[in-house]
Amino acid sequence: MAGLEDSSQGRTRDRRSVYERYQDTTGEQSVTGVDDLFPFPRETSSDGRPTDVEREDTDEDVDQITSPFDPEHIDIETRTTTVDLLLSRLRSGMIDLAPDFQRRAGIWTDEKQSRLIESLLLRIPIPSFYAAEQKDGSWTIVDGIQRLTSIARFFDAGVVDARPLKLTGLEYLRNFKGASLQDLSGKLQIRLRETEVVVHVIRRGTPEPVMFNVFARINTGGEPLTRQEIRHALIPGRARSFLAELAESDEFRYATGGSVVGDRMADREMALRFLAFRLTAPDDYRLGDFDAFLADAMHRINRLPDGEEERLRVEFRTAMSAAERIFGQHAFRKYRAGQQRKSPINKALFETIAVNLAWLDSQDHARLVQLDALAAFADLMEDSEFERSISVATGDPKKVRKRFDAVRELFEDLLA
Repeated sequence: MAGLEDSSQGRTRDRRSVYERYQDTTGEQSVTGVDDLFPFPRETSSDGRPTDVEREDTDEDVDQITSPFDPEHIDIETRTTTVDLLLSRLRSGMIDLAPDFQRRAGIWTDEKQSRLIESLLLRIPIPSFYAAEQKDGSWTIVDGIQRLTSIARFFDAGVVDARPLKLTGLEYLRNFKGASLQDLSGKLQIRLRETEVVVHVIRRGTPEPVMFNVFARINTGGEPLTRQEIRHALIPGRARSFLAELAESDEFRYATGGSVVGDRMADREMALRFLAFRLTAPDDYRLGDFDAFLADAMHRINRLPDGEEERLRVEFRTAMSAAERIFGQHAFRKYRAGQQRKSPINKALFETIAVNLAWLDSQDHARLVQLDALAAFADLMEDSEFERSISVATGDPKKVRKRFDAVRELFEDLLA
């Protein structure tokens, strides 16, 4: 292939320029501190702006159902209910907004929330809600958290532990500016309470992979759910708060330069990927379905005994500290010799480097700090197969083994 040659170390070096290698990558708005010579596609935050995390190509088709699911077990029920009944369910604890998911619930501005209430007052239909039914009959809201939170803030803010919503930025009912629910006439309050909304409920017993597939297709608000947001909603339990704890740790923030935006749960997914490969060795990963692998990891985290959870907590924090000390500002980022600015964080690199560091002890970490690990990593980045393993079809078992083995060998060679 033109532009390629074999190195003396047996690695395939790609001699094309950085521009040539990435010219087919869609250029996006520059992020402060990220080298414009590396136009990697980036994930977006809740406001649609590019983040400092590289968008990943897992080469998976979420719309494709390959397992032989029995249609009799797939039960999606469409219910028409009222705003008042939704609030009643919320007050009684029969609706789960995922308590540690509230930072996403607070993404909408007061103006946007007010315009939702304005739509209800004008009798303009709002998008449907999507929920997963739990064993006790409660609903986990997967799509519609913003809308339900907005309604709750206006009617009973204490239910969602938020300050009351006063209407602002209205387009038509401008005379209601600054109004709360109590400021409306009894007739208008009843109109709001009796407003009918549609809830699509995936009944319990529906296979989890099918639930994931259904929710992965949802885009009712113009902002597709991320896969971690779906996992978070569908799999309640200790994993939710444990991932949040790791993602919010000082060690993680320092290692990532505080640049991982958490409102779409990219930070929690990164913590989950570390745990997943500490619970299942990379060589034992066979699925090829990375989403299912991570979902299974969340279930396993929910069942962890306290001692095992503490071990993983210490390993994660230690690996984060070691990565920051060894690679500095380029930790978990693609890097080439002489590069000054930072590339976006790469999730596949994150899990690979973090887990490999977790296999080493503190003495090894200290030695790697003294060695030129960054220069050695720059050399590894010239291996086109390794680069592809962290860039394209990253959930493929062969790609997983390639990147983990390559980084393990890199550390072993340095420590030899």
